[in-house]
Amino acid sequence: QVQLVESGGGLVQAGGSLTLSCAASGSILRPNTMGWYRQAPGKQREPIATITSSGSTNYAASVKGRFTISRDNTKNTMYLRMNSLKPEDTAVYYCNIRRVITPPSDYWGQGTQVTVSS
Repeated sequence: QVQLVESGGGLVQAGGSLTLSCAASGSILRPNTMGWYRQAPGKQREPIATITSSGSTNYAASVKGRFTISRDNTKNTMYLRMNSLKPEDTAVYYCNIRRVITPPSDYWGQGTQVTVSS
């Protein structure tokens, strides 16, 4: 089992910045991929950014150039630095850790609210 705890959400004005953290604990196997997803009211959960245990990253087009994903494997913690925030970034942000090779696994955090005011 793996537990994920997000922190760092809150209310920020448009143009501002926030940094989210996701602390993982439990039986963490590598290689794995960690990622940030978000879900706005009335919308489906969407991927924002992912990072492999070796450091390869991918970003959604909507956040590329504004958000930066990183991880510290020594602390089992992932981060999401969000700059130039827009009202449309308002959502619940979820942390995920996934492993597709044997044994496969897929865990989610409880989510943290990010609200961007205009």
